Amino acid sequence: MGTAAASGIRQITLVTVGTPDQDRAVAFYESIGFDKRTDTPFGDGYRWIEVYPPEGTTGIALAPPPPGQEHVEPTFTGITLSTDDIDATHAAFKTAGVDVDAEVSRPGDPVPPMFWFRDPTGHSLLVVQTRPAP
Repeated sequence: MGTAAASGIRQITLVTVGTPDQDRAVAFYESIGFDKRTDTPFGDGYRWIEVYPPEGTTGIALAPPPPGQEHVEPTFTGITLSTDDIDATHAAFKTAGVDVDAEVSRPGDPVPPMFWFRDPTGHSLLVVQTRPAP
């Protein structure tokens, strides 16, 4: 039995992204089609917020920085989102004013077409086109 099976871990449900302005982050993710599914106060004025793509089961937790650390450094998140139509998604993001790469990158097989975008904190996320079913 593998370590993951022995530990009881079965899936990734959330990834956490630090954000100093949770309301701005929620507005941004909603503007690109995400749904806010959780917004719960906790601790001393903190909120636990989760946003999800409409068909997704893995969400992004928009976490406030720790006490005394109001600034969050932009980072490469490692988050990859998928779309059936990379060109339509890229155009929609541009129209919505998202900080997005100027063009879709098309490296060629086996690497799918893709582009990077940045959230309001400056964190980078990747969008890739899903492969057609065989």
